[in-house]
Amino acid sequence: MASLKKTLATGGHALGSWLTLPSPAIAEMMARAGYDWLACDLEHASLDLSQCAELMRAASLAGAEPMVRLSANDPVLIKRVMDAGANGIIVPMVNSAEEAATAVAAMQYPPRGNRGVGLFRAQGYGATFQEYKRWLAEEAVCIVQIEHIEAVRNLESILAVDGVDGYIIGPYDLSASLGVPGEFDRPEVRAALAEIEVKGPKSGKAPGIHLVEPDPVVFRQKLELGYRFVAYSLDFRMLDVACRAGKDVFEEYLKK
Repeated sequence: MASLKKTLATGGHALGSWLTLPSPAIAEMMARAGYDWLACDLEHASLDLSQCAELMRAASLAGAEPMVRLSANDPVLIKRVMDAGANGIIVPMVNSAEEAATAVAAMQYPPRGNRGVGLFRAQGYGATFQEYKRWLAEEAVCIVQIEHIEAVRNLESILAVDGVDGYIIGPYDLSASLGVPGEFDRPEVRAALAEIEVKGPKSGKAPGIHLVEPDPVVFRQKLELGYRFVAYSLDFRMLDVACRAGKDVFEEYLKK
């Protein structure tokens, strides 16, 4: 089976989701369900780095590539999550080529980047440093989040940065940057999304999107639009939707 890096580089599709609950069992179940990648969410969830490390371990051992959505484009944080075993990073609020290059450099060792060299889980606790160094250069994944109107304006230069493997649209923040948070049907939001859908695929980098609600019909529509790096809902939304669906059936039955 191809790695996430090679899948995205060769035009393939990769299914993922967000991990926000500090439960390795949930991460393991989602990985066993067949998700290609699972991202610990350090941006909006209440996870700390040690919890994230346990989620990554569970996901990895169950067959999914562990990713981390960062809380910020912070070289120190990037170094720490990569050392803890992340296969790649999802970088929020990347609005320029310079910011994209900063993230790639923080993920890679010199001479390609400027990441400090240390030993932890990623390097086999010191036993597999040389193997990890080769893996890092060939397989580490960097996904940038396009979630501000400035990023839309600079999209072509952002995606031209060497080491950026794909992008994922952040629809809530994108709409917020236009002054209409969460109002996805507003003309200005629809126009920004349409601009991304035209410009993004021309870069050759994998187009991505996050579908918040676990709706299979809408999900298929997004795939048909050409998205390849796709985040299908997130752990707590899938749990909440399933719980409420069962409750609705129960209440309807009692009304008979």
